[in-house]
Amino acid sequence: MFLKRKLGLGKPIQYKLHHEDKEAMLRITEQILPMLPESAHQPVVVVCIGTDRSTGDALGPLVGTKLHNKDTFPFFVYGTLDDPVHAVNLEEKLKMIATEHPGAFVIGIDACLGRLNHVGMVSINDGPVKPGAGVNKQLPPVGDMHITGIVNVSGFMEYFVLQNTRLSIVMKMADLIADSLHMACLRKKIQQKNMIVSTESRSQDIYKIQ
Repeated sequence: MFLKRKLGLGKPIQYKLHHEDKEAMLRITEQILPMLPESAHQPVVVVCIGTDRSTGDALGPLVGTKLHNKDTFPFFVYGTLDDPVHAVNLEEKLKMIATEHPGAFVIGIDACLGRLNHVGMVSINDGPVKPGAGVNKQLPPVGDMHITGIVNVSGFMEYFVLQNTRLSIVMKMADLIADSLHMACLRKKIQQKNMIVSTESRSQDIYKIQ
């Protein structure tokens, strides 16, 4: 199931795709790719939010760990099972990222709760994710774009729901998000390299004409 919905006049389109869709990785990759920055000089940072102390909230650290373990992933990753980015240290980590990677394009990754018929869906959006919103926490927004996985149902005893989310669905969604983001980022790097080569070639042609 693939949903595309207009959020309102002047606002971005939100894409949702169920993780069991046969073409999930291809479709998510194609949605992420055009959202990444065109410039090869702008650093890209992936911030994976969550904690391994809660099954539902472990989606972010699982994605971060999977990306960290991919030797060919070209961008910076913060938030893994060994070194999670969570409610206690989020603000500190964001300040550190702003200092270490000035002007970076940030991708926020987080788990969220939603409607029953949306559980298992991956959502890709422009703008920042608002971590902790599902459990009424006031935390700083994260990202120039964000990817979320709807791991369980919202509306009642959210902390308990997150704690009792099935690990199976979280693992499958983490694999899908990590693999799709990895492929999109590799394709973007190839596009950027080809663009640089093309620009250099045109510059050489102009020089020859002169």
